[in-house]
Amino acid sequence: MALIAILIVILVMNVVPAFMPPTWMLLSLVGYYFHISDISLVIFSIMAAIAATAGRSILALLSKKIIRNKLLNETAIQNIDALKDGIEKRKVFTAGFFLLFAFSPFPSGQLFLAYGLTSLKLWIATVPFFIGRAVSYTFWAYSASEVSERLDVLNLQSGSYFSTYFILAQIVAFMMVYLFIKLDWQALFVEHKIRFVKKIIKKIDKETFIK
Repeated sequence: MALIAILIVILVMNVVPAFMPPTWMLLSLVGYYFHISDISLVIFSIMAAIAATAGRSILALLSKKIIRNKLLNETAIQNIDALKDGIEKRKVFTAGFFLLFAFSPFPSGQLFLAYGLTSLKLWIATVPFFIGRAVSYTFWAYSASEVSERLDVLNLQSGSYFSTYFILAQIVAFMMVYLFIKLDWQALFVEHKIRFVKKIIKKIDKETFIK
């Protein structure tokens, strides 16, 4: 039951775009506290990767439904669609990028937040993301003792996780998403010039937002 609860927590954590502890930290805790067989640990890591991928998929869908469909104006949507066309021509590159990113311990919330704005098919991002996370989660689970000793991941009550560096990193990540929307992709691709879209947010009335 405890492991099932952890999987649910992982799902919820990956729906939240920022200020959540990384999933590999929980996997390290599982590897440290739960004395389970190697095969069971691999199975749990794969299940954790499924939960994380499902959470990121929900985040991308919410980004599309709320930010793209409700908040962005037509100019911003057309601008992002210019990037969308470029990504669709480079699916292998995009999938490879998500695969390499998934092997890293870096948070992916803002990445999926931005990807959801493009309204591209989720499998391009989620399939390689799942593969990378399944492998990396297995590694972190097996390396729990060493990780806990070097990174002090078990001392969650110390408050070091919410350090100034971490908070600034999350703020910078959100600023990157904002620049992702503001950057004029058509001008970048066609004219090879860096410009920004002046206005990206449309006026919202209550009825439009509720629909």
